[in-house]
Amino acid sequence: MGGSSSQLSKQLINEYQELTYLTKQEILLAYKRYGELLPKESRNSIEAVRVPKDRFLTLPELKANPFKHRICHVFSTSKHGDDSMSFEDFLDMLSAFSESATLEIKSQYIHLQESYPNKTHLHPFGSYEFPPSIPFSPKGLGPTSSVILEESDIDKDGTINHSEFQHVVSRSPDFVR
Repeated sequence: MGGSSSQLSKQLINEYQELTYLTKQEILLAYKRYGELLPKESRNSIEAVRVPKDRFLTLPELKANPFKHRICHVFSTSKHGDDSMSFEDFLDMLSAFSESATLEIKSQYIHLQESYPNKTHLHPFGSYEFPPSIPFSPKGLGPTSSVILEESDIDKDGTINHSEFQHVVSRSPDFVR
């Protein structure tokens, strides 16, 4: 593992497989990539070290993403507000964006990204709590975002609830990829 003597135990890999939509190989690759984001002196204790947000933003998958800062914010469990990520945060992020994750899981995370600061995750430290509906205001949004939000509000009550959001996402399967 790039000079690192740290390895994931079989028991931990099995736990991560049960708690995510990731395969054993994907978990091991995530472990390697997470370790590569750490300074060399921290690679022996990967599970105990948080990676700063600016290091995550160097990943090719996030680098060009216009929502990269929100993605880091949603998946970070940092108590310091710095959006740093633990290895488990990183697994949550990869799992939610995995092709194996259900549409419901993806839509909940996407919805949470925009609306619910006290989010919870897939790992044993929390479970989903979805807000009943999220108010929105087209003011200040770009024209495309404004039209999308207005069209998503099927009952025209000024909010987008979970079922409205899932309806929009189900009509646009590429949206969650």
